[in-house]
Amino acid sequence: MGKRSASHLLFVLLCLGSYLAQAQILFQGFNWESWKKQDGWYNFLEGHVSDIAASGATHVWLPPPSHSVAPQGYMPGRLYDLNASKYGTAAELKSLIAAFSAKGIQCVADIVINHRCADYKDSRGIYCIFEGGTADSRLDWGPDMVCSDDTQYSNGRGHRDTGAGFAAAPDIDHLNARVQQELSDWLNWLKSDLGFAGWRLDFAKGYSADVAKVYVDNTKPAFVVAEIWSNLRYDGNGEPSRNQDVDRQELVNWAQTVGGPASAFDFTTKGELQAAVQGELWRMKDGSGKAPGMIGWMPERAVTFVDNHDTGSTQNSWPFPSDKVMQGYAYILTHPGVPCIFYDHVFDWNLKQEISALAAVRSRNGIHPGSKLNILAAEGDMYVAMIDDKVITKIGSWYDLGSLIPSDFHAVAHGNNYCVWEKSGLRVPAGRHH
Repeated sequence: MGKRSASHLLFVLLCLGSYLAQAQILFQGFNWESWKKQDGWYNFLEGHVSDIAASGATHVWLPPPSHSVAPQGYMPGRLYDLNASKYGTAAELKSLIAAFSAKGIQCVADIVINHRCADYKDSRGIYCIFEGGTADSRLDWGPDMVCSDDTQYSNGRGHRDTGAGFAAAPDIDHLNARVQQELSDWLNWLKSDLGFAGWRLDFAKGYSADVAKVYVDNTKPAFVVAEIWSNLRYDGNGEPSRNQDVDRQELVNWAQTVGGPASAFDFTTKGELQAAVQGELWRMKDGSGKAPGMIGWMPERAVTFVDNHDTGSTQNSWPFPSDKVMQGYAYILTHPGVPCIFYDHVFDWNLKQEISALAAVRSRNGIHPGSKLNILAAEGDMYVAMIDDKVITKIGSWYDLGSLIPSDFHAVAHGNNYCVWEKSGLRVPAGRHH
């Protein structure tokens, strides 16, 4: 290897190391009902930018920006038509993104490209004539752009789907060269014209990781996270299986294939953690002594979360135990990976102060996606771990920690069945709080 090549490699590694060493926190800035907000969600959220910044957020995830048949935005049609969004207008969205940017927060768009809703019927009487939302022909597609095995809509001339099917709308053929180019152009427009810095890829199981890589390579976002939902594997007794390696391997494989900044929501950690806090905290240590989710194998590319607009909110499809939500945040905000804070928990559940205190611990101690995790105890009602030799986190109802907490550590955040210590820092008020 020549000197120039070696120098270039060193530069790349240093840049990557700098990226991974940031104390990143993602904030989901909406829920399932946000589209109903009087005077528009974008306008409402702009009034809370300072509060979200105070929570320690470095990135904020915003809802799908385009025209959609469903008001929440997940059945998109005219992708360039941002004024038809139930969340507000294009100008209001641009103003919101600028307000976050002024606070040093990057905005992540919810990208729904697996499927698309058509405006018109073709000669067969099937809805598969798509309008892009501009005066020209960008994203104006026909049935050729539908996967051939999506027989409800296809004319049979497209490629077969590269991922899971989506019954409610036409599955777009992402192997079609025009589709790839025009969707890439649209994504780059969201960056250049609106100010978005990254993508949350909705229903990323619907197309292959190789396809996702095309869009990531073509648009070079600063942040990417994919929704690859897994509800875990269960034993015959209805309890989560002790080994969830197949599920977390799927997440790791996706991130490795896409490369670059690509990460995935750590559904494995969510499932394990919400089972564990109900008296089964032994689940939070795998057979190799590591964390049981994606963060145990590839923390730099894992985005951890307690709940989101699907699992929680009014959908409530896979909720974290409501009385133990702060134990969940104590875990994700002090552990490796990129933690994601949910809007509802900060503003609707009045947990802003507790969550912000934990986020401050993360920031103050430089906990980052690749931080070192040392699990000190994982038993039925007690989990204790040290992070980067600077922070210790305990969740669970057990109070007698014996000699697990060194004398030079001081409690700096605490609540119902959780406590966090720093090697150096401010003491909390005196009293029993462990």
